[in-house]
Amino acid sequence: MKVTREVLAPGVALTAIQTDKFKSASLSATFLTPLDRETASANALVPYVLRRGCETWPTMGEISVRLEELYGGALEPVARKRGETQCLGLMGSFLDDAYTLEGERVLEPAVELLTSLLLEPVTRDGVFLEAYVAGERENLIQAIRAQMNDKRAYAALRLTQEMCRGEAYGVDRLGSEEAAAALTPQSAWAAYQRLLSSAQVELHYCGSAPVQRVREALSPLAEGLKARRSGPTAALTCDARPHAGGESPREVADHLDVTQGKLSLGFRTGGADARGENYPALLVFSALYGGTATSKLFLNVREKLSLCYYASSSVEAVKGIMTVSSGVEFDKMKEAQDEILAQLEAVKAGDFTPEELTSAKQAVINSCQSTLDSRAGLEQYWLTAAITGSAETPEELIARLERVTAQEVAAVARGMELDAIYRLMGKEG
Repeated sequence: MKVTREVLAPGVALTAIQTDKFKSASLSATFLTPLDRETASANALVPYVLRRGCETWPTMGEISVRLEELYGGALEPVARKRGETQCLGLMGSFLDDAYTLEGERVLEPAVELLTSLLLEPVTRDGVFLEAYVAGERENLIQAIRAQMNDKRAYAALRLTQEMCRGEAYGVDRLGSEEAAAALTPQSAWAAYQRLLSSAQVELHYCGSAPVQRVREALSPLAEGLKARRSGPTAALTCDARPHAGGESPREVADHLDVTQGKLSLGFRTGGADARGENYPALLVFSALYGGTATSKLFLNVREKLSLCYYASSSVEAVKGIMTVSSGVEFDKMKEAQDEILAQLEAVKAGDFTPEELTSAKQAVINSCQSTLDSRAGLEQYWLTAAITGSAETPEELIARLERVTAQEVAAVARGMELDAIYRLMGKEG
């Protein structure tokens, strides 16, 4: 596997992974732009409208026919966030040229389709089609509302909204329902023009084609993006605050028609994040504390004491925060919270065995190794690397993970500061 990263045009970079490991090749184009409450919903709508049609293939039906001609390829819109960067674009999967029946080339026509969708959308009176915007606006509203149906995910969302109130990270990747409902062809078109004008564009390819061929295939797209750029590339920053915002944690509770409570805790990591030397120790700490089935939270809070239906931790390493999610009976909220924090104190004190450390390290290493076995995993890994400015390969990260010590894990734990507590309670609770 050979990874090459190069700049094709101002604000346009290509990460090409040459490998014969997969039968399908992946191809994606992602606009990276600062996450902002005022523009998040409009930005999120753009890739979905672009996927509806372009000048050459103006309907979804015609696009589907074209994808079938490319050995049943797929090309889908995505709206993600990494730290305080909104990531918007199209992700494609196509049969690798090495496996076509008669040696046909799929890469070039796939790039042609991607280029047309990104740069030549169907328009009327100089903006997106009203029907396309109306349809995707309703889908966006429904997607925002659907987040409330998964109460575990909803609790995690509400925690970050409250913990990061006033910070860009508190904005949802899809924006708000109110902002989505107000979108028009004109405002969606304006968002599209802003992305073309100033967003950093990350192109990603994973397949067997040599990098020179990939570069040449993507050259028209890079040149088209360059021609539409009218200002400097937006800087991708992240307000990674190392410490909690007050002397005591912010506490918030919602009361909904639920039969099981949710308790979510948000921590600042004391400066440990994806850009720091202690990044591997942060990942191992989270796995040891609450990230695996052999973690402190799982074995003690859930299994031994039966205080939670589930209890787990995760880190958003780009932002520099850790969250703990748990499902708890309403009358056990305080007891569960106390025990979750007690297990953190144990890790801070180095109260964990060599076997626990080894298990946590292996879990994180296995996760990194699985990245190497997945085209989607590789795309996500290098997209995050582009945002953080890292050139570290998964193999190099694995080597650093293997060297993490118990002292480093305890030091990361001691940097954790509880910043917010969110409780989802029943209507009568």
